[in-house]
Amino acid sequence: MILTEKDIVAINQEHEHGRIVNASSLRFAHEYARRTKNWTKGLAYVVRAILIDHVFEDGNKRTAAAVIIAEAESQGFGFDKDRLTKLVVAILRKNITNIKTIEEMVKDVIE
Repeated sequence: MILTEKDIVAINQEHEHGRIVNASSLRFAHEYARRTKNWTKGLAYVVRAILIDHVFEDGNKRTAAAVIIAEAESQGFGFDKDRLTKLVVAILRKNITNIKTIEEMVKDVIE
């Protein structure tokens, strides 16, 4: 994972206040993402933390989408905006917690 925890907080601050309400979840997810060689799996951990564990007081959906965009672009990939929006909504509505499922969903958005 290219993004640091500070980068993720800064992304949230672009949309909201950057108030973290679940720091341990973000720390755990980011630490896993930083250690793994599989960047999409690491990204799935971070997305899950942001969306399901509600890492930030506000702006979790926008932050998760922006993190996916930033990470995909840093890896040299594009993304499908419509599918990205649907991915974020689907994870929340269906309360998807399975990392493998989230990873596959993220891969489907990245071009």
